[in-house]
Amino acid sequence: MSEELLLSIIIPAYNEESVIGETLRKIGGLGLPDYEVIVVDDGSQDGTAKVAEQSGVRVISHPYNIGNGAAVKTGIRSARGRVLVFMDGDGQHDPADIPRLVSKIANYHMVVGARSRGSETHWHRDMANALYNKFASFVADFEIKDLTSGFRVMRRDDAVRFCDMFPNRFSYPTTSTLAFIRSGRAVTYLPIQTKYRVGKSKIKLLHDGVEFLLIIIKIAMTFSPLRVFLPISSFLFFLGLARYVQTFIEFHRFTNMSHLLINSAVIVFMLGLIAEQIAALRMEKGDKLFAIEDQKRYQEFEKWYKDSSAGQTPMRY
Repeated sequence: MSEELLLSIIIPAYNEESVIGETLRKIGGLGLPDYEVIVVDDGSQDGTAKVAEQSGVRVISHPYNIGNGAAVKTGIRSARGRVLVFMDGDGQHDPADIPRLVSKIANYHMVVGARSRGSETHWHRDMANALYNKFASFVADFEIKDLTSGFRVMRRDDAVRFCDMFPNRFSYPTTSTLAFIRSGRAVTYLPIQTKYRVGKSKIKLLHDGVEFLLIIIKIAMTFSPLRVFLPISSFLFFLGLARYVQTFIEFHRFTNMSHLLINSAVIVFMLGLIAEQIAALRMEKGDKLFAIEDQKRYQEFEKWYKDSSAGQTPMRY
């Protein structure tokens, strides 16, 4: 069995020949202890895999383009580290942020790099992300600052727990965020600055935007279905009630439409309760959210990061 490391840095890449080498060089210059880098080449048609191999990192190649999420899942299943770092290979993310994000993993199950003011982003993406964040925050009952950020750190056991739920395309950040929060795992956000990606974006705003919303609803149905059923039930109930008041004032009778709407509201609400109970049974699997035996390694990395930031000689890891 391969030796277990502390960190596995997973970089899904598709046609990133022009920038992947510089990203890997910056990672190598961080002086990180006990780590590996895995580049998952998702069927690139250029020299992405060759450039990565020349940098001396592990390269896993898909025979054809399956999707960003599929590349992430390949990385998770191949990683040897207790902690997984995910970042894009297109130059958007600064590798210098890796130690800062990882230093918080002793207290959280997932640390997300949230794009802050000053980041190089397109206005239409900012508007779409704001909408996703609001909707997801309602579903999760937790403030989500950057739902779609691909720069995140999580513990491998948790990543493996939810890996099969990740879609093959671009929505693994959405799925992982909602899955972690609704299953009682601790999530935090740290501000980061991003740059414009090098090359053409692979995300289609309209198509993938609709897919993002559908995935949010899907995850809500998996972990907190009443957050979806209750608004629908309430809408039908008050619509039926309003219809009843209108027809009672005008005709002094209770119409079939009012009856249908109110009955539908009750049925939807009861279905939501049943789905909520099923979701609760699914989550009662005895997951060990905090493994004491791992905490020491995480805390040692946190100490290494503090020493490095203070300009001291880092402790031997």
